[in-house]
Amino acid sequence: MLIITGATGQLGRQIAELLLTKVPPTEIGLSVRDETKVSQKLRESGVRIRLGSYDNPESLAFSFENATRVLIISSNGSSDPISSHKNAIDAAKVVGATRIIYTGHMAAASNSLFPPMITHAATKKLLEDSGVDFTFLANGFYMESLMWLIGEGFKTGIIAAPLDGPISWTAHEDLAAAATAALIADDFDDFNVSLTGSEALNLDDVAKIVTELTGRNIKRVVISDEEYIEKLTNLGLPKFRIDISMGLFRAARRGEFVSVDPTLEKILGRNPVNVREHLASNIQSFE
Repeated sequence: MLIITGATGQLGRQIAELLLTKVPPTEIGLSVRDETKVSQKLRESGVRIRLGSYDNPESLAFSFENATRVLIISSNGSSDPISSHKNAIDAAKVVGATRIIYTGHMAAASNSLFPPMITHAATKKLLEDSGVDFTFLANGFYMESLMWLIGEGFKTGIIAAPLDGPISWTAHEDLAAAATAALIADDFDDFNVSLTGSEALNLDDVAKIVTELTGRNIKRVVISDEEYIEKLTNLGLPKFRIDISMGLFRAARRGEFVSVDPTLEKILGRNPVNVREHLASNIQSFE
């Protein structure tokens, strides 16, 4: 049985629904924290749905029962994500899964300036030490994060943010397709599969694209780190969220997200969705 964690989130749901087109529903199990958040399509499909929380190892063992492969979607709702990931890895090992697939990141490193990358690096070490075959999906940066960064610019005409650097932005649907392939294929033996977009753009590049798409002059304005921190503080964001936001800019300008790799294109059999295409498809949500 192929188990998917986090199937109520955007990435997990897309993976589960795509997997349904590849294998019978009886071969798919969903491990979720809240059954009520499972999409109607998945609830009615005949897949197995069981409650499983990263913070409750016993529930994970139950929701992973009969697993041959387990896809662990990285946790973003835990105060201790490394322990959460360890619980999921241990549960997969207990039930006898032969492969673990983990949604990591292209910039995973213990010395990253972006805090989530340190978590991904620590999780990769846990996978290496588990004794179970694994695939580390080194995902590019989610384009939805870019939409959050520039959303205000659609209204004000100004994208005001600290100095950044090129980032390989990547679409959820492309990463979902790659993760689905990793779940069902037998040729994903690489421990680290780099899944980036085909270009790396900074906010100056993005502002030009938005200007061309909207016909409005969208200006990129660089503000100081201190000014940005003050802005986020005034919005009521907690310190740890501010640290993550600032870490993104600091890591980007150090070049942590600049690399591009052809692997995703090879898996998809087409060009990955690029920033222009993604913005064009979603621009109405800002107008």
